[in-house]
Amino acid sequence: MDSILVRGNGPLNGQIPIAGAKNACLTLMPATLLTDEPLTLTNAPRLSDIRTMTQLLGSLGAEVASLQGGQVLALSSHQIASQKADYEIVRKMRASILVLGPLLARFGHAEVSLPGGCAIGARPVDLHLKALEAMGADLDLRDGYVHAKAPGGLKGAVFDFPVVSVGATENALMAATLAKGTTVLKNAAREPEIVDLARCLRRMGAQIEGEGTSTITIQGVDRLGGATHPVVTDRIELGTYMLAPAICGGEVELLGGRIELLGAFCEKLDEAGISVEETAAGLKVSRKNGRIRAVDVVTEPFPGFPTDLQAQMMALLCTAEGTSILEEKIFENRFMHAPELSRMGARIEVHGGHATVHGVDKLRGAPVMATDLRASVSLILAALAAEGETVVSRVYHLDRGYERVEEKLSACGALIERIEG
Repeated sequence: MDSILVRGNGPLNGQIPIAGAKNACLTLMPATLLTDEPLTLTNAPRLSDIRTMTQLLGSLGAEVASLQGGQVLALSSHQIASQKADYEIVRKMRASILVLGPLLARFGHAEVSLPGGCAIGARPVDLHLKALEAMGADLDLRDGYVHAKAPGGLKGAVFDFPVVSVGATENALMAATLAKGTTVLKNAAREPEIVDLARCLRRMGAQIEGEGTSTITIQGVDRLGGATHPVVTDRIELGTYMLAPAICGGEVELLGGRIELLGAFCEKLDEAGISVEETAAGLKVSRKNGRIRAVDVVTEPFPGFPTDLQAQMMALLCTAEGTSILEEKIFENRFMHAPELSRMGARIEVHGGHATVHGVDKLRGAPVMATDLRASVSLILAALAAEGETVVSRVYHLDRGYERVEEKLSACGALIERIEG
């Protein structure tokens, strides 16, 4: 099992290119199931989760070709042989549930295993199912599978999400494109990945209005066609690498970055004493003056502070001046990185959904273990600013969401290497 060795080496300087968004690409790929014409995705990230989705789509009969070193995905679902998404693949990744809506909308039936793939709370799929039921789907949960039927096709409906759910919004949005009549999704997620999906579906011939707001209206069409679509910039990778010079010092330009993808996050960086400047190529990040200041953070749905940047922000605040409080309001069990950061000398107290971080002068290198995707990169960020060596184990989590981490950080002066094991 691979691990990553990091030696604290002072400030970082240089440029880091930001990849296409993992969460967007994992949503766009199942959209191929809505049409028998080709769908081409450019700016695709090269990640293990993308390979898992490729495997899942292939098991259904879809064709997925990886071109230009994996940055272009050519998809075709003209010969779907099965509407069953098997447990052995679905269990690896929660995003697998996103094949349910497209399969049901196009073929009138689907059998999809309940997903796995995460250690940060229950994250139930009930809202996905309720939205599809509102559109007339007949659902039966048995033997760990969702058995869904809509023999007469899905029908337009008004569905008000009781809580904001990105995945459920995506599933319902895709399903509604082929439903008969008009579907209105209220209290819908507003994330950039939702906007990106809507733009892709519109290129395929869907009639969608209101993406990026809390009310999305979809007028169903008889069929969708092919399209070519660029995957939006990964705002979580962007935010992660913005924190590298914040923690270590120096100045790094994030190529492809845009402030509007991370407005609330950038506001917190400013409050902590981090400068974020727009450039012709992206965003330039550096410390303003001296030590980072403590700030309080509350995770919220977009446009609030992203839960997927909470662990990385905690790593920054471990060496801030003062005491910070982080409140996690999206997922339970998402402070599992705190004990590992404490092994490096951080002072963190966790009580339920709150973590109190007392800033220390310096972190120390130590052997630590990644518990999930974002926790793994938070440990790497902390290690960049720590004295001595840090070995981060179980980095298979990291490979699900970050491509070429060692290469990107090394190019800016970090001493980081992968140890194969």
